[in-house]
Amino acid sequence: MDQRTDQGQDARPFRILVMDDEPGILRGCERVLRSEGHEVLLADRGEKGLELLRQNPDIDLVLVDLRMPGMGGLEVLTQAREWAPETVFVVITAYATLEAAIEATKRGAYDFLAKPFAPDELLRLVHRSLERVRLLRERNRLEAERRRRMLELATEQSRLRTIIDCMAEGVLVCNAEQELVLYNPAALKVLLPVSAGEAPSAAGEVVRPAEIVEMIAQASREPKRLSREVKLADAPQEEWVLADVAPVTDSASGQVLGTVTVLRDITQMKRIEQVKAQFMNMVAHELRAPLAAVDGYLTVMLEGLATDPAKQTEMLTRSKQRLGGLLDLVGDLLDVARMEAGTVRREIAPQQIEEIIGEVVELMQPLARESQVSLIRRASEGLPAVEADREELLRLLGNLVTNAIKYNRREGQVVVTAAPDGPYVRISVSDTGVGISEAGVPKLFREFFREKTAETRHVVGTGLGLSIVKRIVDFYHGRIDVRSRPGEGSTFTVWLPCQRVEQPAETA
Repeated sequence: MDQRTDQGQDARPFRILVMDDEPGILRGCERVLRSEGHEVLLADRGEKGLELLRQNPDIDLVLVDLRMPGMGGLEVLTQAREWAPETVFVVITAYATLEAAIEATKRGAYDFLAKPFAPDELLRLVHRSLERVRLLRERNRLEAERRRRMLELATEQSRLRTIIDCMAEGVLVCNAEQELVLYNPAALKVLLPVSAGEAPSAAGEVVRPAEIVEMIAQASREPKRLSREVKLADAPQEEWVLADVAPVTDSASGQVLGTVTVLRDITQMKRIEQVKAQFMNMVAHELRAPLAAVDGYLTVMLEGLATDPAKQTEMLTRSKQRLGGLLDLVGDLLDVARMEAGTVRREIAPQQIEEIIGEVVELMQPLARESQVSLIRRASEGLPAVEADREELLRLLGNLVTNAIKYNRREGQVVVTAAPDGPYVRISVSDTGVGISEAGVPKLFREFFREKTAETRHVVGTGLGLSIVKRIVDFYHGRIDVRSRPGEGSTFTVWLPCQRVEQPAETA
């Protein structure tokens, strides 16, 4: 007995539809097929048979007569394909001609059975047709499974591609022939112009740094991981990447299938390392020079080479100045370190700028008199308050005034002015000193920058004062401007936001 055995479907009798206008054929087919355990449906007209197909699209086999009243078998074959694409059709007819068989085959008939027929002939044909049903449905099942797998693979590839494209690190994938087969946008900085639709290209033809190409070739020959820092561009805009190249091997044979290269941008890290190295060199130099001078003075005195009291006093005075400069340097370094780390403790409150300016001018008067410089204050009355930390405002203005005095000329002048300027308070510190070159102005706020000229060699300083000023101004969302010409003096102007005063709401 034939039973359904399609994989993934419940076993059940095959369902067979017999369409014939002869009652004897219908009854005979029904009896023979039911004895084999099949489910049998009967239709004595083509229209009725089509309706049964619409209602039962899972019918496995249809035996259809070519000539029936109304709709004939050929028309049934033409229309039935729409509702029963997996159903097998067999034509039964008493008018078996070659032309009829060819036409029926063109319209989708699988086989042909001539009337009259014996039960054995019918069963052989049915068994053969049902085997085709099994093969057809297994093929369709496998095709559907293949499409599902292809869709899953495409989805997985799309997901993988999306992940790779979103990575901040550059990714290059090469096959065993060292041809580039996959890359992401972050890798474009190391690639020559390539098109996503082009066939795989040799890595040496599309990868820009030869060092990375050599790493890919080495990892393909020797199955080991390589890591190296690679420079992509020279100064002034240096670019560096950390290239990690790993071979992809077959776990069974150990054969190298390709390589994966990951490129991490370390340009910023290299710049930080360079800045740190420069910073350490500058600090070492700034510390060594005054310490060497103090050590030299003390050595001269200890060895009795300076017996004149006046000379000894001069040496001690210079030593004290050098040590004072060291203390200033250490203090400035600590301020910079706290600002970098964000650990500066501030007490933000409304501050009256005219009071801050008055305190700074009074504090700097002794230095101004010693340098024979006139220190003048011109602050408008009733300036709006600035919300800030008092000590930071004192340090900001103190650094600007100190520089204006130190880099001034004898009988020179320093003028500190303050006035409202829209939502800001504008503070200017002008001097009649040596000025700054056009090339030096953009570097003024860098750590340890001091313009070296014949007029400034005698000036003692740390080179950190203006960098601290810039950090303070930036913290309070202000801005600073410098105007200077060599030999004509300089003007530093700072704008600090005013305290916002809420206007009382008008009452009706």
